[in-house]
Amino acid sequence: MTMRPRRFNRLILEALAEIPEPFRAHLANVDVVVKRRPGPSDFRASDSKRGDRLYGLYDGVPLSERTGSAGFEMPDKITLFREPLERDFPDESDLVREVRTTVLHEIAHYFGLSEESLVELGLD
Repeated sequence: MTMRPRRFNRLILEALAEIPEPFRAHLANVDVVVKRRPGPSDFRASDSKRGDRLYGLYDGVPLSERTGSAGFEMPDKITLFREPLERDFPDESDLVREVRTTVLHEIAHYFGLSEESLVELGLD
């Protein structure tokens, strides 16, 4: 399934809108972007191998690891990879669900949750 970019972006916005306000307020300095597919540097940054499925990537310093003395910092970034999501979830309802799961998964990394914690929460 190939979805129009505007519709795909709307799925991301809908997933972000579901985040409760106390948490959403912390996302003001987080950019969410869409790339067509992951490149070699994305796989390296995620500790994934080239054959692995990579739907999203968090790039930044998790809130749980920050110190209070930080100065100007670049925004954290969450990237969603459109082609792998569309390829692996050709049914629109499955794609909607997986985009939501991927957004929540990457935001959870921003808040400092580990992969093991995400598995326990069903966000793997």
